[in-house]
Amino acid sequence: MENGGEGEGGGGDDYTRDGSVDLRGNPARRSKRGGWTACTFIVVYELFERMAYYGVASNLVMYLTERLHQGTVEAANNVTNWSGTVFLTPLLGAFVADAYLGRYWTFVAGSAVYLMGMLLLTLAVSVPALKPPPCDASAGATCPRASALQLGVYFGGLYTIALGHGGTKPNISTIGADQFDDFHPAERLRKLSFFNWWMFTVFTGILFSTTVLVYLQDSVSWSWGYGVPTLALAASVAIFLAGTPLYRHKLPQGSPITRMGRVVAASVWKCRVAVPGDLGELHEVEPEYYTSRKRFRVDATSSMRFLNKAAVKAEDAPGWALCTVTQVEETKQIAKLVPLLATMFVPCALMAQVGTLFVRQGVTLDRRLGRGASFQVPPASLGAFVTLTMLACVAVYDRALVPAARRRTKNPRGITLLQRIGAGLLLQVVTMAATAAVESRRLSFARSHAAAAGGGRPLPLTIFVLLPQFVLMGAADAFLVVGQIEFFYDQAPESMKSLGTAMSLTAYGVGSMLSSAVLALVERVTAGRGAPWVANDLNASRLDCYYAFLAVLAAANLAAFVVLSCRYSYRAESTEAIAVTARVHSEPAAPVAE
Repeated sequence: MENGGEGEGGGGDDYTRDGSVDLRGNPARRSKRGGWTACTFIVVYELFERMAYYGVASNLVMYLTERLHQGTVEAANNVTNWSGTVFLTPLLGAFVADAYLGRYWTFVAGSAVYLMGMLLLTLAVSVPALKPPPCDASAGATCPRASALQLGVYFGGLYTIALGHGGTKPNISTIGADQFDDFHPAERLRKLSFFNWWMFTVFTGILFSTTVLVYLQDSVSWSWGYGVPTLALAASVAIFLAGTPLYRHKLPQGSPITRMGRVVAASVWKCRVAVPGDLGELHEVEPEYYTSRKRFRVDATSSMRFLNKAAVKAEDAPGWALCTVTQVEETKQIAKLVPLLATMFVPCALMAQVGTLFVRQGVTLDRRLGRGASFQVPPASLGAFVTLTMLACVAVYDRALVPAARRRTKNPRGITLLQRIGAGLLLQVVTMAATAAVESRRLSFARSHAAAAGGGRPLPLTIFVLLPQFVLMGAADAFLVVGQIEFFYDQAPESMKSLGTAMSLTAYGVGSMLSSAVLALVERVTAGRGAPWVANDLNASRLDCYYAFLAVLAAANLAAFVVLSCRYSYRAESTEAIAVTARVHSEPAAPVAE
């Protein structure tokens, strides 16, 4: 694979110009490290790791309801609470990586914890003493609840995975992006397609999980269903470590959270100090300081003027209260992302429905492929249609829509990242409206076939009536998921890339917990009125009303996003770097994809 060898756009200099080093701290050589050769190991790791993670996550609601005997609302909330924790711990991992260990070693430590969690989870579903006995349907008794020990071991494994995930997730995609030199035009171009193909690999792993692994869990045994992804995770870590001699690394540059806190504190300390009319009088070090460290220097702007006080030279201020213009502007860049980050919470809450209520809907329907067929489709396997649709849409987007849009907009990405996210949000509104309509039809069928569905038997209605909501969610993900992770990575300051990635993951964490809170609130309010929208018996619920409520919530969130995105201005260094790559856009972007 092509690495962008010596002399290509680099004036004959074989050393990278972005400050990347090898594991021993020596300057990295372009011909020896990085590029798509190094990324191959990283992408293969992600493929197997996603198989492992979604091997647990995609069918978790079924294990909680069918094996731990939890109710629908309790199980759905346990899934989203765990998922929320999984995507909030990356904030801790990003802090440790940027401030202390660096991305590589933080990732390695997180992988070890992750693997311990998977092993514990596999034991929890394999050892008889760690599982509650099955329901005795013939006796008509209630299903035995899991003991404190059984719940402790199982959820202990789940939350150990969440902790390990915090060390791996914010760093692995950033390590991949670090393999491309932002100061090298040809490599910067290849990086433009990195996130598309990264997500393509992610969803390929998810596809395997929602088909093969889910089938193993539902039809063979949970021991095999968890044992295989545990082995996959061990293999993925071994593959990543095997590529270590080829990686480029970025040295830790201190905690971005600490630097931002210092800027805010300095601004408050000097709140009575006037900002000079000439922003050139603000404190900044010489350009050589940034050049020697391969970092970007950012010019002062008049936005968020209060924070400029941190760079004002005041005689009576302590030394810590004087920040550089670049530190102030980096803080502003992160602060500008926060309102847009808040508009990602609702979309991520909607995504959480795929692995919870969407799956429980499938349990109520006829899962046979045809009349008389013995094979039954696992309800969680319909999630594969989200993945397949997403994969198809990403390929069409990258190979057809982007070139067509590029000719009209002159933007190397075709459309802006916020426009891509906005398209995904609009599709989510359509998805939830369609989901409400499908559920309304399912409930009408359930009422007209009440006798056939008695005793917990599935309705004589094929599970594939749910396909529209899965397919539409996959189309929305193609725009939203890829656009979101690329936007927060791209718009974060150069020294805060791990934090930018962690911010995008935080949206999934908060969104999952928002899903739990909304579901619990709706269940409590509607149950108090005597007609719960979500109950253990979905045929006696009004899940269509709940989905309609989520559609309205998604529409309101879309309106807020449009207002904020129209006021957002992209950071200058990002825009300039993208403009440079436009001049070389005829070069292949990702050799592995051709």
